[in-house]
Amino acid sequence: MHPYGPRHRPASRRPFRPIRWMVPLLLALACTGCVSAVAGRLAGSLSEAILNNNDLATVAEGGPAYLLLIDGLLRDDPDNAELLRSAADLYTAYAGLYVTEPVRKQKLTDKALSYAGRALCEENRRGCGLRRTDFDVFRKTVDAMEIKDVPALYSLGAAWAGWIEARQQDWNAVAEISRVEVLMARVAALDEQYQDGGAHMYLGVLATLLPPAMGGKPEAGRRHFERAIALSRGKNLMAKVTIARRYARLVFDRGLHDRLLTEVIAADTEAEGYTLMNTLAQQEAQSLLDSADDYF
Repeated sequence: MHPYGPRHRPASRRPFRPIRWMVPLLLALACTGCVSAVAGRLAGSLSEAILNNNDLATVAEGGPAYLLLIDGLLRDDPDNAELLRSAADLYTAYAGLYVTEPVRKQKLTDKALSYAGRALCEENRRGCGLRRTDFDVFRKTVDAMEIKDVPALYSLGAAWAGWIEARQQDWNAVAEISRVEVLMARVAALDEQYQDGGAHMYLGVLATLLPPAMGGKPEAGRRHFERAIALSRGKNLMAKVTIARRYARLVFDRGLHDRLLTEVIAADTEAEGYTLMNTLAQQEAQSLLDSADDYF
């Protein structure tokens, strides 16, 4: 499941038109020996451009071109761990934000999880074939990972969560949630500030998947969400939306629900690394407020 829950996905009926600068860029990348030198920097720049865009429709239209581009880069540099992580992150984000068709979503999350697993293997050979190990071996292997492994562990956990979300009707897939929890708990233990507390967002969602009577831990979830807000210094508006959806609705706290969502709607969406997500957060905050009377 995505850490921020189900989304209202923007759609556009305009046909995708290639961006002009991509033609010379692709020609430049085609030169022998150039790919390895620029691939990591390019992938990082693409991610930053996407995250700092405030037009959801533009990202929706341009996203497939970015995915194809990064696939092409990996054909020439298949063992580049940084590039593999970027590919996993982009596929995970695009599938979670924009794709609703089940078969397509499963294909994209399959690729994201494959890229993330390969990235961890390149970074730390103990991580090779980790998905196929039994749970006790899995936990021991992850718990032995070090701080240098945090980026790969986080990408794998995020991709795995997206993969499970795309297969919510498959109980064998859902049973793998515990492995995502192990990965994100290790990230939080090693470097909780990574991705401004992103691991806490995932751990919060996992704790609030079920009501208390069925084993859910809403108060633990709220603590994770609030920690993520603190670590992002309030820049991550989606964290407040997630508390409203995942915690306040779970425990029927209408006052907290409406206060958080009103704060999101009134906030400035422009923040380095968060503009795209904050723009979406405002849309979702309004939708949750509009439906509050029917829910509470």
